Order: sequence, then C-alpha cells, then structure tokens
Amino acid sequence: MGSRETEGLTPVQRSMRARAAAHVSWSRTTDRAARTAPARKAALDRFERMVDPDGVLDDEARRKQALAAKRAYFQQLAYRSSRARGRSHGGAAGG
Repeated sequence: MGSRETEGLTPVQRSMRARAAAHVSWSRTTDRAARTAPARKAALDRFERMVDPDGVLDDEARRKQALAAKRAYFQQLAYRSSRARGRSHGGAAGG
C-alpha cells in the first residue's frame, strides 16, 4: 500500500479500510486456530513467567497457575470496562 493511497484519508477512513482488509484476510484463512496459535502461546508464556519467574514449578502446576492468572486478568479487564461504561452512562453499571 503506497502512501499516495492514504493521502487525504481521515483517521476514520483509514480505520474503515484497515478493518475491511482484516475481514478479507480472515475470509481467506482456512485454519483460524493455526493462524492465532503463536499469539495464544505467547500470551500463555507471559502468564507462566508472571506466576513462576524463577521456573521452579513443575509444568502442570505452572500451566494451571498461568491459566488462573489469565482468567483473573480478563476478569479485571471486564470489571474495569463495566465501571467505565457505568461512568460514561451517568450511573453504576452491572446493577
């Protein structure tokens, strides 16, 4: 993609074009799990290093703790997102 193609586009237009390109790319992907496997592994590796920085746990214990840390992380993100939505709507979210 040349710079001439992006000249004069607003940020919203660039974003729309990028999203369309992403949809085309995913429409041509036959094995979605294989395409995202490296990213999933990298994410789990990050949580494994977080829960066992010295590498002293056995593989199974490290994996279980990493999965728990991952669940906790995403639960915290959901909570913060809920709080932010509540503030943006002028009230408490989530009842």
